[in-house]
Amino acid sequence: MCGRFALYSDPFALAKRFQAEALPELRPRYNVAPTQNIPIVREEGGNRRFALARWGLIPHWAKDMKIGYHTINARAETVAEKPAFRNAFKHRRCLIPADGYYEWQAVPGSKVKQPWFIALRDREPMAFAGLWERWRSPEGDDLESCTIIVTDANQIMRPIHDRMPVILAPDDWDAWLEADAKVAGGLQGLLKPYPAEGMAAWPVSTKVNSPRYDSVECLEVLF
Repeated sequence: MCGRFALYSDPFALAKRFQAEALPELRPRYNVAPTQNIPIVREEGGNRRFALARWGLIPHWAKDMKIGYHTINARAETVAEKPAFRNAFKHRRCLIPADGYYEWQAVPGSKVKQPWFIALRDREPMAFAGLWERWRSPEGDDLESCTIIVTDANQIMRPIHDRMPVILAPDDWDAWLEADAKVAGGLQGLLKPYPAEGMAAWPVSTKVNSPRYDSVECLEVLF
């Protein structure tokens, strides 16, 4: 799964990386948690644009927001069929920028798991495969939300956890963002583990366990 990530790149560097309009109000985040608003990149009128969406997808048919606590991730194997995700998979795909993400490794003989930070080897911002949705509350307020698609772990992740977010290569961004992809099988082929040789991982402090702790110290190598 993917339950925490970091996004601290300069907004204008992100705009250049994703060829999209910058979000000037974006501040560095080192411990992004579910239910918070996060930047997404989607295609609008043939152009890529940033938007903010609540992390935890709320389907349009949901009666309330609580379902979003259980939909922060969508499994690549079932995303096209699951009622909560299938409509967004067809029509509302997005990129979710991140400088890296956290995962927790079980430690034999200990109840406390060891957190790791995972980034691209070249330290460029990565793009998670995401979906977004628009939901209207009973009071008539519109809310946009999103989810991160996860897949099997690659070789670098396997000792840490058996799942990882789908990280899309830049050459695949256009295909993923195309508004109405006609061949769902082609999209499914993008939902694969990122090459392990292009990634790096290091252990970090358990301070990251608390979503209230949002500091660059979250990224520091533990040992």
